[in-house]
Amino acid sequence: MMRIAKSVTFDAAHYLSLASDERPYSRMHGHSFRLTVELEGEPDPVTGWVEDFGDINDALSDIHEQLDHRLLNEIEGLSVPTLENICMWVADKLKARFAGLARVVVERPSNGEACTYTIRH
Repeated sequence: MMRIAKSVTFDAAHYLSLASDERPYSRMHGHSFRLTVELEGEPDPVTGWVEDFGDINDALSDIHEQLDHRLLNEIEGLSVPTLENICMWVADKLKARFAGLARVVVERPSNGEACTYTIRH
């Protein structure tokens, strides 16, 4: 079994209205995010690939377009845009396209924060 990974970055704003007014993240603010997806499987005997990186890039480009320079709270399914919910949202977008989807990681590098969602098969 092999695992491959592809990453993309995006910048977006959000707020967490469930947080106490004393918390700064209850107000609208922005982050630079790093999204990494990992796929696992056996390499195809003909191509030698677990998955075509071009196909992964196309899928991540679609996600990038939906998230980059947006207010995440306004995106369907992300009204509460925590790292955890962003991971699940991305996984839901990719599961049907990539049977070998194994992990989704969303990071906020400037804060030293990350969430990893491991998909059980």
